[in-house]
Amino acid sequence: MRPVWRVADVRAAEAGLMATLPPGMLMKRAAAGLARRCALLLADRGGVYAARVLLLVGSGDNGGDTLLAGAQLARRGAAVSALLLSPGRAHAEGLTALRAAGGRVVDRPPATIDLVLDGIVGIGGIGGLRETADQLAASLVRHRGRDGAPAAVVAVDVPSGVAVDTGHVPLTAAGRPGAVRADVTVTFGALKPALVVGPAAALAGEVELVDIGLEPWLRGSPALRVTEWSDVVRWWPRLGPSAEKYTRGVVGLATGSATYPGAAVLSVAGALAGPTGLVRYAGSARADVLHRYPSVIATGRVADAGRVQAWVCGSGLGTGEEAAGELRAVLAAPVPVVLDADALTLLVDGSLADRLRDRDAPIVVTPHDREFSRLCGEEPDADRVGAALRLAAWMNAVVLLKGDRTVIGTPDGRAYVNPTGTPALATGGTGDVLAGLLGSLLAAGLPAERAAAAAAYLHGLAGREAAGGGPVTAPDVAAALRPVLARLG
Repeated sequence: MRPVWRVADVRAAEAGLMATLPPGMLMKRAAAGLARRCALLLADRGGVYAARVLLLVGSGDNGGDTLLAGAQLARRGAAVSALLLSPGRAHAEGLTALRAAGGRVVDRPPATIDLVLDGIVGIGGIGGLRETADQLAASLVRHRGRDGAPAAVVAVDVPSGVAVDTGHVPLTAAGRPGAVRADVTVTFGALKPALVVGPAAALAGEVELVDIGLEPWLRGSPALRVTEWSDVVRWWPRLGPSAEKYTRGVVGLATGSATYPGAAVLSVAGALAGPTGLVRYAGSARADVLHRYPSVIATGRVADAGRVQAWVCGSGLGTGEEAAGELRAVLAAPVPVVLDADALTLLVDGSLADRLRDRDAPIVVTPHDREFSRLCGEEPDADRVGAALRLAAWMNAVVLLKGDRTVIGTPDGRAYVNPTGTPALATGGTGDVLAGLLGSLLAAGLPAERAAAAAAYLHGLAGREAAGGGPVTAPDVAAALRPVLARLG
């Protein structure tokens, strides 16, 4: 997993490292990595020589990184212009280097721009862009390069205006996101939360991490971690020669109803794609499930289902007294439980919520934002990681807060983010597939936070493959899971 660090931790690490280096060396390392990435971008647009490069330069070290990188590009023949947003506070050494390399300071953007470096605000910025910077950033979409294509925007460390520790993006008075939208973000030393979570992540574009020697100086615990393919491969249960259906795990599903039989079918599809050896279904949609999946053992009630290693409850279950009784039966079982959709609505009843905090076996809840609001009485708002962690602590459960960058929070304060999300999954029934897959992973023996992280990662990949640039349905996602999981080996 890739660690993601808060601003205070990055600042402390930078201070420790700089104390061991000659003055200015850390900034030169950052600028070298930034210039290299810019040169690669320009190589696809006619080359560095004669390229039109605009530097948006704020005060402080972020502006210094930008000016020094601009100087390197100017020495390679680029026509580099710097627009200083705080002329009296621009980084002096960087400005001198730019001018010595042939760059110039301007008071307005040139007509033709191939590449823009966003060095307005770094990781110390708060509160979104100021009015002048916001207007300037909004105007960038009108500029085009030598090839007629829109100017490429490279953010320096983070897109200016984002809330770095939370990924929040404030709105301007005009109702626009008060931050720069980048095609590429070149970040230094460590990933920051705004690059991987919240609406800010969508503004960062492609993120490249430049190694400046910071890693040995990062102390304490990361703010969160990003799941990677290698993690999922390492966690995935492996079959031995003596494996049989019961040793692989049995997952039970109390999902669907006569009103919503599709939820039962889709959750079973997700479970069957997973690593367990047997699926037991309990509910009133059993005829629909058996028609589609005859290998499933189906009964009408949780009490009659037989022994399982994990339960999935809630998708399409309904919210009446009969559904509440099934949820109580699931919560009474001493096995891990996934609670989704209608089960979360039923948890708003305090007596059922209390049962969660008293359980010893793991629980995973899977709310989207509206379900989170019903459970908590408030929106996730600006800090999605903090919101997931608060709910996890209150419920004594792992929280999988669904979204474009799904966040997973644990009761003991650890957080993970999924990088494979896609808007294509914002369609009915895909959450049912996710719940079934998650239950299968729990029944196979994965710890709750790993099961949640792996399920979100694989579900996101399946969504991307099913979409293929077009519309997607939940059955498409369920079908795409199988070839995705086959690559796990």
